[in-house]
Amino acid sequence: QVQLQESGPGLVKPSQTLSLTCTVSGGSITTSYYYWSWVRQPPGKGLEWMGAIAYSGSTYYSPSLKSRTSISRDSIKNTMYLQMNDLKVEDTAVYFCKIAGTNYWGRGTQVTVSS
Repeated sequence: QVQLQESGPGLVKPSQTLSLTCTVSGGSITTSYYYWSWVRQPPGKGLEWMGAIAYSGSTYYSPSLKSRTSISRDSIKNTMYLQMNDLKVEDTAVYFCKIAGTNYWGRGTQVTVSS
């Protein structure tokens, strides 16, 4: 059973950089045909797909976030990372990592952007 767990700072100030970690257990982050995604949900709004890193290492980003977002991984640590620059108040959300097309989701981590 694959398990994903997000971790991050919780509170970040505007204009700062957010760094989140998704730790994977019970499966390999390089498993063929898996796409490991970051998704977020602002308060009172729907889910927003942010981007993904494929089993091959290729990355894909939402056009609206591409200029501020970077997704990477460490195959040895079996971990995926999200970095987002120049944070804004509207980036406040619960951030999830998941395997695309499956029911494998982390529980999410709250990120609040506030001065």
